[in-house]
Amino acid sequence: MTDSSDKRIYFASDFHLGAPSYEASLVREKRIVAWLDHIKDSAQEIYLVGDIFDFWFEYKRAIPKGFVRLQGKIAELTDQGIPIHVFTGNHDMWIFDYLPQELGIQLYREPIQREFFGKKYFIGHGDGLGPGDRGYKFIKKVFANRFCQWCFARLHPNFGIWLASKSSQSSRAQTGSDDEKYLGDSNEWLVLFCQEMLEKEHIDNFIFGHRHLPLEIKLNESSTYYNLGEWINYNTYLEVSQDGVELKTWEPT
Repeated sequence: MTDSSDKRIYFASDFHLGAPSYEASLVREKRIVAWLDHIKDSAQEIYLVGDIFDFWFEYKRAIPKGFVRLQGKIAELTDQGIPIHVFTGNHDMWIFDYLPQELGIQLYREPIQREFFGKKYFIGHGDGLGPGDRGYKFIKKVFANRFCQWCFARLHPNFGIWLASKSSQSSRAQTGSDDEKYLGDSNEWLVLFCQEMLEKEHIDNFIFGHRHLPLEIKLNESSTYYNLGEWINYNTYLEVSQDGVELKTWEPT
């Protein structure tokens, strides 16, 4: 058992469970569960920062099939008293009350600010932030609209989940090339967002997902932007302790 003075806060995002196939997703899910099992004794809190699922929509009496290993592990950890914070991403913004109620997670739809070990953190999935990308920002408002959600819920789950899953796959196919390369400081909209934030207030560390690249970028002498990467290719996560912040790769023994 880890000493209370050595407790750590963990961050990961973009598991995209369900993609690109059932078989590949299951292997990845087991890897994620093994990671959660590995960190549980040292975890003070765990933050899962969006796109946990490649698609998720909760009907009133139905949810997407699968992912029971991850859900069971999360329930086990919250039952043990470890707070788990989940952010909705652009692929799973239709998480509603099922996971908070059944798994005991805390759910966030917008970025939040927290203080850890005397440092100020800004945490969010990252989609829709910064300049540009007006098309996506409009679509996000449509998807977040309660009436649009009500209309989608009128579709039979067999058809609705199939339709949305196909749309999710198409979205990843169209944006995948940009997700695999760094665009440069002047074109990285999350870097620009962080710089705009720093003009208004001091933030020690920004933590985002969404971009799929593990990144650690110094914004100035005292502020850093971290991107968590993803678990299809990188298996990266962030560890925060009283000793500092470290972007790590999970390599099961």
